[in-house]
Amino acid sequence: MAKNQHAVNGARAAGASWPAQIFLFARNFIKHPSMIGWMFPTSPWVVDEVLKQVDWQNARVIVEYGPGLGTFTHDILKRMHPEGRLVALETNEEFYRYLLSAISDPRFHLLHESATEVDSVLKRLGLPQADYIISGIPFKTIPEYLKGEIVRKTHAALKPKGEFLVYQLSGAVRPYLERVFGAVRHDFELLSIPPGRMFYCER
Repeated sequence: MAKNQHAVNGARAAGASWPAQIFLFARNFIKHPSMIGWMFPTSPWVVDEVLKQVDWQNARVIVEYGPGLGTFTHDILKRMHPEGRLVALETNEEFYRYLLSAISDPRFHLLHESATEVDSVLKRLGLPQADYIISGIPFKTIPEYLKGEIVRKTHAALKPKGEFLVYQLSGAVRPYLERVFGAVRHDFELLSIPPGRMFYCER
């Protein structure tokens, strides 16, 4: 197994308490605001709206960019098919270590790598192209040269008819998605504070 790869086995382990998670998330936002985008984890309303887009019966490979403290990750694993695989790419060292201790599931592969490596990661794990790739990476604040590369790599890593599901606080990602994917569906979640913006596109 690669040094920065962790294929977790067994049942889910206990994570930190909710206040401890909030503190960890907020502390990392202060340290790395451009990497995280907002000081609180994603709201459950946004999680639910994004995951409604997934065909759980048929999805077998799902990739998550920037799982953070696992706000989406836990719900994905609850809904995912027993034969499915979830690949999570996390570049933040503290979040990566947290997830190693918080989640234990044989379908889960956590790697300390960037979204720009999604194609090589799937090949290394012996997995086919993804059915869905889910991302909350804050496009508004990441370096310009990475924006286009992430979207292009994502498009190549999806199977035909596969979908890229993106949740954001701004619309900065939309022109990059349209440039590569063409049509983009757009939705809002007004119960979230601040309101969440969701972008869905199909390869």
